[in-house]
This record gives sequence, structure tokens and C-alpha cells, in this order.
Amino acid sequence: MTNGLIGRKLGMTRVFAEDGTAVPVTVIEAGPCRVVQVRDGGVQLGFGARRATRTTQAELGHAKKAGLEAAPQVLRTFATANGAEAPAPGAEIKVDIFAAGERVKVTGTTKGRGFQGVVHRHGFGGGPATHGNTRHRKPGSISPGTDPSRVIKGKRMPGHMGAARHTELGLTVVKVDAERNLLFVRGAIPGARNGIVTVAKQGGPSRHD
Repeated sequence: MTNGLIGRKLGMTRVFAEDGTAVPVTVIEAGPCRVVQVRDGGVQLGFGARRATRTTQAELGHAKKAGLEAAPQVLRTFATANGAEAPAPGAEIKVDIFAAGERVKVTGTTKGRGFQGVVHRHGFGGGPATHGNTRHRKPGSISPGTDPSRVIKGKRMPGHMGAARHTELGLTVVKVDAERNLLFVRGAIPGARNGIVTVAKQGGPSRHD
């Protein structure tokens, strides 16, 4: 059995605990995923199905080796669960591998924000707002002129923001709906609605512990 699944972010809602507390959750359509290939130390899973007109012969042949009729839309590799045997190619992995109360980590692509300045991108305070200044949202000095006479690598400056891979750690599974392949995870996860994400069991402690 694998330690994770491929899914799709559906949006956010809330569920009520037994004591009436409202818990903010993200709903993920997790699986079902088919096993496409078993590798050393990992299992390759497929999610969704590509249209025939958008599938190459190599992708189709790779899927047919596992007994699939169509090539998966997304392929990701997961580790096998501790002490568990790797599933056979063509097997179906469902959301019931997770249980309420488990700690998971979710990886996705953050929303793209385009080209942004330092105030939005890095949280700079900006310059004075009055007295005739023109440095409201400018970064200020970016490097000394004499030594080193260049901008240091990694300097926080304006640039492309978002649309990057991000993993959110220490999320808790609140509810598992096996009939509808839904996973309710407490808190927010990276990405826009309908974005592809991977959900894996938390292997060790996170920064939230």
C-alpha cells in the first residue's frame, strides 16, 4: 500500500465537531488512483484520464502495461507504507488509506500572482506616505556601491510571484468520505480551486508539533 494519493482541490467549507465547534476544512477529491508502475522504493500512481487526441503513443503504451485503457492525466510517485507490500500494477488505491485524526502533508502549485513589487511579494513596509516623498512602495538601497559593487544573490526584489511548488505540513484529516472519494483536511492548502495536489501521510514531526 502507498502512503499517499493524487487529488484535486475542490474548495473550502466547514464541518462541525461533536461539541459544536466549527472546523475550517479544505475538501480534496483524493483518488481513486491506479497503480501504473512499481519501482524500487516507490509506486507510480495515475489520476484522471487523458483524451486520446492528447495522448502520445509512449504514454499510451506505458499505461497499457498496467492494464489501463487510457493514459492517466497526472503521474506521481509515492513511497510504500511502512512494512507494507507494494501493490501490483493496475491495482486501485482509494481514499480509505487515510483515517480521521491522521497527520498529512499536501503538495500543490500556489496561485500565480504575476510580477509583483517588494511590498506585496516580500511584505516590505514601504517608504513614508507624505511630505512630498516618491518612495511609497520602492525597495530602497539594494547594495553598497563600493564593496561588493554588485547585488548579492538572493536579494529580495520585485519579480514573479506565486505559481511555485509548495508543501504544507502538519495538516490533520478531519473526515474521510470513502463513498465520494472526498478527504476533509483542516486548514488551507496551496493552489487554486480544481488544482492538482498530492496528499501523503506525515512521515515525522512538523513545525506545528
